Amino acid sequence: MRAIPASPRSLLESLFSTAVRATSPHSALPAYLPAETRRPAVVIGAGKAAASMAASLEQHWQGALSGLVVTRYGHAEECRHIEVVEAAHPVPDAAGERMAQRVLGLLEGLRESDLVICLLSGGGSSLLACPANDISLADKQAINRELLRSGATISEINCVRKHLSAIKGGRLAQACGPARLVTYAISDVPGDDPAVIASGPTVADPTHSADALAILQRYDIATGEAVGRWLQDPRSETLKPGNSAFANSEYHLIARPADALAAAASAARAQGLEVVELGDAIEGEARDVAAHQAAMALELQRHARQPTLLLSGGETSVSVRGSGRGGRNAEFLLAVACALQGASGIYAIAADTDGIDGSEDNAGALLAPDSWQRARALGLDARAMLDNNDGYGFFEALGDLLFTGPTRTNVNDFRALLVLP
Repeated sequence: MRAIPASPRSLLESLFSTAVRATSPHSALPAYLPAETRRPAVVIGAGKAAASMAASLEQHWQGALSGLVVTRYGHAEECRHIEVVEAAHPVPDAAGERMAQRVLGLLEGLRESDLVICLLSGGGSSLLACPANDISLADKQAINRELLRSGATISEINCVRKHLSAIKGGRLAQACGPARLVTYAISDVPGDDPAVIASGPTVADPTHSADALAILQRYDIATGEAVGRWLQDPRSETLKPGNSAFANSEYHLIARPADALAAAASAARAQGLEVVELGDAIEGEARDVAAHQAAMALELQRHARQPTLLLSGGETSVSVRGSGRGGRNAEFLLAVACALQGASGIYAIAADTDGIDGSEDNAGALLAPDSWQRARALGLDARAMLDNNDGYGFFEALGDLLFTGPTRTNVNDFRALLVLP
């Protein structure tokens, strides 16, 4: 039997940091750049990692660079030539709308000999907000809020976003024509589908306006007159595969959730742990995923002969019915706590690799075998707090929230359950 880690909490935090470093733009982007980097380029982009991607591009690109990228408030990184601006996430604001118009303005009058480099990562959907037709920003904001509270998957949410936008669903690629377009992207979505990442502004979209309308109806979200009318208008269709807008375009996925988990798994094995990889594309209600993984940990513990790590990624969802605070990672971990009820020898971490759990100020939280008893001693009712979607409040009271600040990358959630024999 191998030695039990001296500090399980420190081990889990270290594995999370390893996962984040492996998918940093400064680590990932250079390998995907062409051998010839001396030609000038117009740079555009959006996402939580966009500023870091732009800074890395500037370090390794020899030709003249100009342009504009939009990132989330607090996620900027200094660039010399590429302008970095900030806007709101996950619900768009007026700054994001202005920046989307500025990006489109940069693309006017390009020639076939010009080069456009687009830097995309998770968060780009709300950061480039360009409502279609007579849809207002307020319309988009209201629908975004309802979708985020509904329990809809990110693919469903972004399907709606694409069909309400004048820039997503391949339309940004169309605006780049006839210039050559090269997109570098970091995936934050289960399955790494380019059409879902940042709502696919530079790639073809296989979904239809009828799909978006069906999603809104499925989650009982009112469209309003302008949105309902637009989704039934043929002009609301996104650009489909085979469209000529993509003839002079290429797309490179430089970092994925699988890369983060692979780095963490390698580091864990180097420290003598057995690793069970559950996948990087797990979806579903956070509390349901938590119940399943907690049951796996308990079953594994009955037979384990050495420390074992259950490792997973993806993006769960939360159907918000309460008034508490907390993103999907805090919700997941609180549901794990309710399932384990202080079972000995099981520790856990759940955190978003961008450093922000939903719209909170923490990346996630940590759970230890004594968390259940400490909570009871403080008079906390874990099950009631879960019903109130108050994972943040639970772990804040215990002092077990994880704060990293913006990491300037974004490859979705990181979850690890450490099972000691």
